[in-house]
Amino acid sequence: MIGQDILVAEDEVKIAGILRDYLTKVGYRVACLERGDLVVPYVRQKQPSLILLDLMLPGLDGMEVCREVRKFSEVPIIMITARVEEIDRLLGLELGADDYVCKPFSPREVVARVKAVLRRVYAPPADKTLVAGDVTLVPETHQVLVGGHELKLTPCEYNLLKTLLSHPNRIFSRNELINVVQGYDFEGYERTIDSHIKNLRKKIAGCLPGKGVISTIYGVGYRLKAPSGK
Repeated sequence: MIGQDILVAEDEVKIAGILRDYLTKVGYRVACLERGDLVVPYVRQKQPSLILLDLMLPGLDGMEVCREVRKFSEVPIIMITARVEEIDRLLGLELGADDYVCKPFSPREVVARVKAVLRRVYAPPADKTLVAGDVTLVPETHQVLVGGHELKLTPCEYNLLKTLLSHPNRIFSRNELINVVQGYDFEGYERTIDSHIKNLRKKIAGCLPGKGVISTIYGVGYRLKAPSGK
């Protein structure tokens, strides 16, 4: 994805410089910010293609930045964190981050993840509209309609729903969904998928109260229930 704009929000100047150099080398335009309170106005004005967002930023931490950005934008966000605790990673995902990398990291790995996320988000859409009951997904316009209401989803949530909708009643394992959503062999926690599913369910429930559209098959994975008789 040559020519796309990446925002690196990282207060460690050396790390930000390394990321900028590696991303620039493969053709991305890169801007760097050292403070979290500068990120939201930047995103509103410049609308970058992706954000690499450090968790521990001065001014406003990465969690709060992610929460604020998600109020008005679905731009892909990859969290950068030195915290190894699982709860910190999962909280970032539940706030709407698409992925995370832990310090210390390989810059080449970060570039690979950036490429994978951008491929998913900006890939040419398939033509077929997917429908199951009250849920409709229109790839051509990237719209999701639930009970007649348009749903705003993060890229990960959109790809999860698209996968489940493409095969109603099929059970997908967490590993299958990780490969679909992340786009590469992701040696992360399977619970990252649980976080994205939790967010997806919450948004669907806002339009269809009391209707369980996505089922958990304990010990196996998830499936989207097709209406009876279909």
